[in-house]
Amino acid sequence: MNVQRSLPIPIQNDRSRRKALVHLDTPPDLTNSYSSFSPNLSAPTPPNFVPKEPHVLSKIGGYLLTEETELNVFRALDAVTHEETKCKVVQAKKYNEKFAPNFKLEPHDNISQIQEVLVGDEKAYAFFPRDYGDMHQYVRSKRKLREDEASRLFYQMVLAVAHCHEGGIVLRDLKLRKFIFKNAPRTELMLEGLEDAYILDNSERDLLCDKHGCPAYVSPEILNSDPCYSGKCADVWSLGVILYTILVGRYPFHDTEPSSLFTKIRRGKFTVPDTVSAQAKCLLRSIMRVEPAERLTAEEVLHHPWFRQNTYVINPCGDSSKTVDQTVPDFSMPENDDSIFL
Repeated sequence: MNVQRSLPIPIQNDRSRRKALVHLDTPPDLTNSYSSFSPNLSAPTPPNFVPKEPHVLSKIGGYLLTEETELNVFRALDAVTHEETKCKVVQAKKYNEKFAPNFKLEPHDNISQIQEVLVGDEKAYAFFPRDYGDMHQYVRSKRKLREDEASRLFYQMVLAVAHCHEGGIVLRDLKLRKFIFKNAPRTELMLEGLEDAYILDNSERDLLCDKHGCPAYVSPEILNSDPCYSGKCADVWSLGVILYTILVGRYPFHDTEPSSLFTKIRRGKFTVPDTVSAQAKCLLRSIMRVEPAERLTAEEVLHHPWFRQNTYVINPCGDSSKTVDQTVPDFSMPENDDSIFL
């Protein structure tokens, strides 16, 4: 991962079809639909290539920013190779803190890595590999996944989470949107968005005291009155919500009123349709336990027999009396209700 600090450079803005030397505090003349930023970066040898597409915003070092896909996140092109990347723009003085979890973790195939960081006086530009959509969009388009596909994709998700936990990182805000496809066939996943993650001082002690997370994925203990909770156990609960959603096509807990939703989550009772296999049910009920200490760890999830397709396992859940209290009659929720996704 390359980090560079550069001086101001001429910014080539295709809308004006002219060159202009842009000072750090003078943003380029962009349309009102884009947030302004200060492109004061340069490559060691700035390339001469500038595409003629009208949507090119500006040139940052050896990259061309073409489209703002979300707030402060841009689609970017390498000016020489034309390879597409993703650029996240943050305040220069905060980029070390913002991307600290990325810098701490060892590289992993299922975690999006920073390729390069360009740092100016005001802004920092972090470049990541491009993606081919996220799991949230994918599940919505397919309604739910077949178990063979679900197991392959979910295994990659758990690999990413287990690597984070081993490296002393708690994700806190784990959800479908955080997993993006790294290839066009959509068979390989990687975790992105570690900016919300928490770095543990001691990887063996993961108690957190902040209440952080997406309502549909939040674990029961976060909603309780206890001031602290296990961050890793909360991440595993979120993995259970993800698994349920991709297998069933809806969240395990859903209500239009937040207070009612949180009551259902605290109870931790859900039902799994008969269309879901016994091994998948077993895994769900081993993850989504109200008591955090009873949940599998991310590493233990990887060894569950559900991932070994066509392997016959006799009563892999053990004593069924431990899981009976986890199921109740299902909520009345239409499968085509888009509101089940956040």
